[in-house]
Amino acid sequence: MPLSGPIRSPGRVYTDRVDVALTLVGKPGCHLCDDARAVVRQVLAELADVPGAPSVSLAEASILDDAELHERFVEEIPVVLIDGRVHTYWRVEPDRLRRALLERA
Repeated sequence: MPLSGPIRSPGRVYTDRVDVALTLVGKPGCHLCDDARAVVRQVLAELADVPGAPSVSLAEASILDDAELHERFVEEIPVVLIDGRVHTYWRVEPDRLRRALLERA
């Protein structure tokens, strides 16, 4: 008798992937923003192959294009937002970002 549906390991909880919105706020010519972008992309690449990790959409926003972002973050760029909330600014710690994203799963 053929099995129907996916084969799953006993005792393991399976859930649908969760979408997480990650936004990198910065501006052109900002070397810390370039560093932050590299760290964010590396962490997202690592998480892409982790079972159960959330799916993450990455957007970038410039404080030069948005007066509200400029007023709020001009002294703190780069800023990483997770689902619209500040995760970190100035320097992105890969382990901390990884943990924060995995907690969303």
